[in-house]
Amino acid sequence: MIDAKFVDDLVRKISEAIPPGLKEFETEAKKQIRGILEAGFAKMDLVSREEFDIQVKVLEKTRAKIDLLEKQLADNENSTD
Repeated sequence: MIDAKFVDDLVRKISEAIPPGLKEFETEAKKQIRGILEAGFAKMDLVSREEFDIQVKVLEKTRAKIDLLEKQLADNENSTD
């Protein structure tokens, strides 16, 4: 899920772009913008930065194991030749 702080920052940036004449609608606009962003992000099926970082670590460990196994296999093949 997307970090709430990220959504808050996006809503703030978008609301700052609202022309001064429309500032009286700012509160309602923020609610609408937040709803649109959250719905859009939910449809994208995104992961949080924390989940991504965890998966990077898992893949690094897996890559290290594969490298070790490839080396062991190559050593075994060389010793039987």
